[in-house]
Amino acid sequence: MSDTPVSRLATRAAAATPQPIARKVRGLSDRAIAWLFIAPTIVLLLAINIFPLIWTIRLSFTNYRANRPNAAVENVGIENYARILGDEDVWIAMQATAQFVFWTILLQTVIGFALAWLVDRKFRGHAFWTTIILIPMMLSPAVVGNFWRFLYQPQIGLFNYIVSFFTGADPSSFEMLGSVELAPWAIVIVDTWMWAPYVMLICLAGLRSIPDYIYEAAEVDRASPWRQFWTITVPMAAPFIMLAVLFRGIENFKMFDMVNLLTGGGPGSTTEVASITLKREAFEKWRTGFSSAFAIILFVAVFGLANIYVKALNRVKSR
Repeated sequence: MSDTPVSRLATRAAAATPQPIARKVRGLSDRAIAWLFIAPTIVLLLAINIFPLIWTIRLSFTNYRANRPNAAVENVGIENYARILGDEDVWIAMQATAQFVFWTILLQTVIGFALAWLVDRKFRGHAFWTTIILIPMMLSPAVVGNFWRFLYQPQIGLFNYIVSFFTGADPSSFEMLGSVELAPWAIVIVDTWMWAPYVMLICLAGLRSIPDYIYEAAEVDRASPWRQFWTITVPMAAPFIMLAVLFRGIENFKMFDMVNLLTGGGPGSTTEVASITLKREAFEKWRTGFSSAFAIILFVAVFGLANIYVKALNRVKSR
């Protein structure tokens, strides 16, 4: 062994190790040693993730209120779940969530894939423009929310003036965050602006994984660029596109910070998605048991849909 600082440190560490422990370590396999090192991390992650889940499940069957810690806690069975499934406000929130997820995923996938296809052309200065495109996803949601709230201001915001420039409408004649019709689209625009670059990165990885010889063979067969796009590019990049849809679908289903910063669920309950309803039940109405049951229902819904989607993704990858 070469006489380097690392080797000297290893020698000193070995010399300082008690002989009984050293003999036990030497008798372990590589797999056992690997598990010995990662076991503390796994235990910590399980404690952080599994314990709160089990505690939430327990609370979901009770009438517990966090603002009344000394009150008697009664077991109410599945009453909380029955009330949630029969609550019209909850279904309205779920409908708003579904619409938000659909439109954000659609726009982010289309824009992200288009940006990835353009960047993959490797035009002059493509590295610089790629960096510029990625800036929104590097920002904090708090920064993005406050930034766009200023842009959406009808009197001084730049967004209304840009719309006015292209449509001729009076900049003060509409308010993106205060309009029942426009408020949902205001959130969709912000989320698409922030996360379309993320979809672009995943799609770009898919495009650059396609071997060049496939396109060369298609050119020999005199396939047009349009035909190459639909028969080679899209099918071979489909697993990456589906993966981006999965990641963004899960994140957008539990979207809270952007909606809370921009509209707070308003005007009225137009943009009140499921996470906003959950927050109000837990920290405004202090119905902790009820909100715990709602959280479990959301978890089961996301987990079930994601599981079905992953099976479809695996079938696409195996083709």
